Order: sequence, then C-alpha cells, then structure tokens
Amino acid sequence: MTGERDIRVLLRDMRPELRPGIFVFCTIPANESIPAIINPVLTFREQEGTTLVIPREEAEAAGLHYAFASRLITLTVHSALDAVGFLAAITARLAEAGIGVNAVSAFHHDHLFVPVDRLDEAMASLQELSAE
Repeated sequence: MTGERDIRVLLRDMRPELRPGIFVFCTIPANESIPAIINPVLTFREQEGTTLVIPREEAEAAGLHYAFASRLITLTVHSALDAVGFLAAITARLAEAGIGVNAVSAFHHDHLFVPVDRLDEAMASLQELSAE
C-alpha cells in the first residue's frame, strides 16, 4: 500500500497521537556499539557519531549525556515518503507559534519531537491546522 500524497488529505487526516514518555537525543562515538540496555526509537549514523533518540530513563540509566527533552507526536496518516509540503506546512505552523520541532519521516508515518513544556501548544496547533 502506498502512502497519501495529497497535502489537503494529509493535513485533514493527520490525527496527531501522543506517544507515552519523554524522549531525549544522545550521541555516541561512530565506532562504539549501542549499549545493550538501550532500545532506541531512532538511530542515525553521522560522521561525528551515532545519534540515538531514546527514553530519558534509558539515557540516565546508561549514564549518557542528553539534550532536547521532548514528547513524541505521531501523525497517524500514512504519508508517502515523497509527499510534498506536508512537513513544511506542519513545521511552519509550529514555527509561527515559536515551537521548535525535530521532525522524522519513517516508512508509514511522520513523527514530531517537541519540547516537553510546549506539548499542549503543539497539539493545539496541529489540531487547528487539521481542522482548516
């Protein structure tokens, strides 16, 4: 099944869903293995090191330094990987509200990491955008 490409449908049907927990961004050296006690929701390898997005309690248990304590919002509409403008519209709306966001596109859905203390505002902005 292919994902949706029509931006109007994507925005209307995005249905933001909050995932439980607080997530943080960590990095480990590129040549280092991911500790066995960590189960990342996101792993990305860069030249400077491997980025891990993990629950905060896992980072603390592993003694990892972390940044950007965030909540995870999944946009449950099945978006196509080549959909044009969907995340641009969403990130622009959040930017208008002064809310930073780290957006990630996965195979089926788009995911937004927003600051813990801005969650309610982010959800309200997304719901307003979807209703327009």
